[in-house]
Amino acid sequence: MQAALPFAAPGLAMPDAAGTAVPASSAALDDPAEWAAFGQPIDGDAAGGRWSSQVVVEGMHCAACAFTVEAALAQVPGVLRAEVNAATRRARIVWSSAEVQPSRWFAASAAAGYPLVPAGDLQARAQRARVARLALWRWLVAGFCMMQVMMYAYPAYIAQPGDMSADAAQLLRWASWVLTLPVVFFCCGPFFRSAWRDLRQRRVGMDLPVALGMAITFAVSTAATFDPTGPLGAEVYFDSLTMFVFFLLTGRWLETRLRDRTAGALEALMNRLPDSVERLAPDGSFVRVAVRRLQAGDTVRVLPGEAFPADGVIVLGDTSADEALLTGESRPVPRPCGARVLAGSHNLAAAVQVRIDAVGGGTRFAEIVALMESASLGKPRLAQLADRVARPFLIGVLGAAALAGALWWQAGPGHALMVAVAVLIVTCPCALSLATPAAMLASAGSLARGGVVVHDLQALEALASIDTVVFDKTGTLTRDTPRLDRVYSRRGVMPGDAVELAAALGAQSLHPAARALVNAWQMQHRVPPDWVATQVSEQAGQGLEGVLQRRQHLAGAAPRRLRLGAADFCRVPALACDATQVHLADEAGWVASFVLAEDLREDAAAAVDALQAQGIGVQLLSGDRDAAAREVAQQAGIRDARGGCTPEDKLMAMRSLQAAGCKVAMVGDGLNDGPVLAQAHASFAFGKAVPLAQARADFIVLGDALSAIPEAIAQARRTLRIVRQNLAWAAGYNALCVPLALAGWLPAWLAGLGMAGSSLVVVLNAARLARPMARHAMPAMQAREQGA
Repeated sequence: MQAALPFAAPGLAMPDAAGTAVPASSAALDDPAEWAAFGQPIDGDAAGGRWSSQVVVEGMHCAACAFTVEAALAQVPGVLRAEVNAATRRARIVWSSAEVQPSRWFAASAAAGYPLVPAGDLQARAQRARVARLALWRWLVAGFCMMQVMMYAYPAYIAQPGDMSADAAQLLRWASWVLTLPVVFFCCGPFFRSAWRDLRQRRVGMDLPVALGMAITFAVSTAATFDPTGPLGAEVYFDSLTMFVFFLLTGRWLETRLRDRTAGALEALMNRLPDSVERLAPDGSFVRVAVRRLQAGDTVRVLPGEAFPADGVIVLGDTSADEALLTGESRPVPRPCGARVLAGSHNLAAAVQVRIDAVGGGTRFAEIVALMESASLGKPRLAQLADRVARPFLIGVLGAAALAGALWWQAGPGHALMVAVAVLIVTCPCALSLATPAAMLASAGSLARGGVVVHDLQALEALASIDTVVFDKTGTLTRDTPRLDRVYSRRGVMPGDAVELAAALGAQSLHPAARALVNAWQMQHRVPPDWVATQVSEQAGQGLEGVLQRRQHLAGAAPRRLRLGAADFCRVPALACDATQVHLADEAGWVASFVLAEDLREDAAAAVDALQAQGIGVQLLSGDRDAAAREVAQQAGIRDARGGCTPEDKLMAMRSLQAAGCKVAMVGDGLNDGPVLAQAHASFAFGKAVPLAQARADFIVLGDALSAIPEAIAQARRTLRIVRQNLAWAAGYNALCVPLALAGWLPAWLAGLGMAGSSLVVVLNAARLARPMARHAMPAMQAREQGA
């Protein structure tokens, strides 16, 4: 993701397969080897199937820009879907590689005035840095010229009749005009280009009213300067124009900085992979190569301070790693020789050698980035409503400005035009469009830094209204993997042989009980079982069935069909104990039973207490035995618990709660809880074993802390409050300022200050959500203890 794509020299063009001229830099992207750098195949067929690509859109400022890009891309044959987020300035394009090449839709967006750059590419970051420097220069030039123009305008404001000659007044006008030229032709350039681009596309963008206001003000003032005795001779507003531009650029620059910060969690994740790494060569030396050239099985050397380039196992050396953005663990994690390391985490202590197991899209890092990209491109319901309102509102703004000019025309053409300018400027709906996405993205970034990845921004709105939380037990309230406590086996079967059979079959599942048996065998023997499982099928919430065959070097034993799982599934009687138990059976009947010990997570009771302190009801639904479920519930402080639930039972219980009017969040391990996670109003997939790319939950908890659940709910409630505050501010601002502008009581410079200030207030208010989440669980416990 980090390496720059081999773009050709800018300015050159070449025809594509359809005969359309496309930039050579975009045509380089038609090489299928480059597609994985900014996208991934959907169908698994990289050559001729569908792809989902992530790009950065340059030149975007508002929701209207996003509409333009989406429309331009949708017109390209072979582009199946285009989703553009104005707040993050990113787009996701779903396209068919059999029908279109990337150069076609890159060219279509560029023709609409919005060039695309592959997400995560070095050129994208370099281009953003150039744009930021240029914006700063525009702001500095506007500020300098504004101060000089104000100095020249000041004498005209304070001079009494006869204090200043007509020639002196005219000289000051000419000086102001000269100083206004760089403001209009350099500082205002982005507004004019954006407006012209929208007009060519027959669209109304948010920069159009602003550009019209600037052009009208400059034209009226220029006419007065060139013809001081004409009908517009008294209408000179160079000071208002330069002040307005300075305020607008100030607001837009600050808004961009703040918006980049609030959406910075995704960028921080994407930029954690190094550009290159030292790879072990056949002669024993280390050669630095691009990360994208790594393959599974390679051995690399990672130095202190560098990020691990892929998932792998340390084969030489001991170190510690920073995995804060990947697992939510804020403290360094020890990683001795033999430990697994994750792509994107940072090596802190010493140089180590790592054998690569997974690269590119197969890493946990890539799965997290894909989830965050999906969230950053989503549009919550409130944001969609604001986007729908924005365009007709802009048309209304143009109509209101024309009406204001007509009503004030009798008072003088110059004054009428300036009233129209004030209406054009003050009513730009930038704040309305930013109100929801800025807050949602800031909140998603804060949650990500706390170890909770938001899969769907819309879920933040649902999570804020939650009044009931339902927990799964195994791998959720308890630790990810239980431990094997006792083994019972039938006569003639050694307990160790039973564990070996169960581990061979359990290796085909991600269920915590199956992982416990696999771990028990590996801890004892350090080698794989001598059985190979085939024809394996898994029944969610019940168990596994498959055929076990001895490995080739121990051939001769007949294959055995075995079942591993619940007592009913294995058709054997349950043990007379309340602990979690797993059974193994073959065609002859019972083979063995395994008693597992589950350890409650350290912060489970504190998390439950924090939820109840927020007025949220807590329940437990488990597929384990009822007695075991109630014992864990009692330890966690949950009064309402039910065991022996199949996935269907959990789904029926969820529907019953919803039918009673409850707003329910489900917290599960994501393995056999798919239906109930999908049914809940909001859902959390908990546990490191969850395949993130396949999770159906709205929120993915990366670390081990159950306190993330009450923190996420509290954050969602704060988010919705701030969204409502932003929407109320945007509506109230327009309700107050539009009548003032129509009445002629709002000069152009003050209208510009108000428009820039309104957008800045919205983004500043949203930025409060980007701060690290406060820990709610322990304060809630302390408050209850003090109250007692």
